[in-house]
Amino acid sequence: MSLRALYDLPAPAKLNLFLHVVGRRADGYHLLQSPFVLIDWADVLHLERRDDGRLQRHDLGPALPADDLCLRAARLLQRESGTTLGADVSIDKRVPWGAGMGGGSSDAATVLLALDRLWGLRWPRARLLDLGARIGADVPFFVGGTNALVEGVGERLTPMALAPRWYAVVKPAAAIETAGIFGAPELVRDTEAVIVTGSLEHQASSGRLADGFGRNDLQPVAEARCPEVAQAARWLERWFGNSRMTGSGSAVFARAGMADQPVATFPAEALPPGWVGRMCRSLSRHPLADWPG
Repeated sequence: MSLRALYDLPAPAKLNLFLHVVGRRADGYHLLQSPFVLIDWADVLHLERRDDGRLQRHDLGPALPADDLCLRAARLLQRESGTTLGADVSIDKRVPWGAGMGGGSSDAATVLLALDRLWGLRWPRARLLDLGARIGADVPFFVGGTNALVEGVGERLTPMALAPRWYAVVKPAAAIETAGIFGAPELVRDTEAVIVTGSLEHQASSGRLADGFGRNDLQPVAEARCPEVAQAARWLERWFGNSRMTGSGSAVFARAGMADQPVATFPAEALPPGWVGRMCRSLSRHPLADWPG
């Protein structure tokens, strides 16, 4: 019997442990170097197969843009595969928008993985990775299924093992448009790339690619344009002693412990009005890492 629906599919967010802008291509795209780590703050998607070829999205939470990455991913896979099938995609949006946590890209990756199965394509993951790169810079990471050192414009992934860790994550009310940050004339674009030698596991365990190393080159630009980013950083430093912006903002995270328990309880009652935040645990792999298959 053919598969008709897939429910309760997770689309986890990510944090950038550091983010270095190491150059810029002639076409204007920025070259990055950043360890991405998956966390358990996730959107939830439900997909139902349609036999009429139509693609429709249904927002179960906050309204999303009319033509978001999920619909672009579905259209691209439909076109490239030549399938006559369609789908209803319902999204329970829980990861805040405009946070630099990759929520939209993760949703698109989950759509690719789910439709590959729902439409009976069974494409190899490498083929879906290629499609992901055509949709958005962060999509290949989420399709890849593991924590990774991400380089280039997001297409070069080197899987890396990281010890489980807790992170306190805060998203102020303000959201930031990625294009404005990368287009800022004052953005540093020549940070020296980290030279990776030996195993990434050794690099990570030594701190060379993990928490506390490097910086987010986008953070000074984001703070200058959005004072709430700096306020969120100070808020986390007051409670946890450290902070760093993830991605292009405006979410900020703090290292909050390893092993089974965080070092402190997340002080949700102290969040300023309009802010959201929670304690998150890192994931060793994407919940759909075994797909396709």
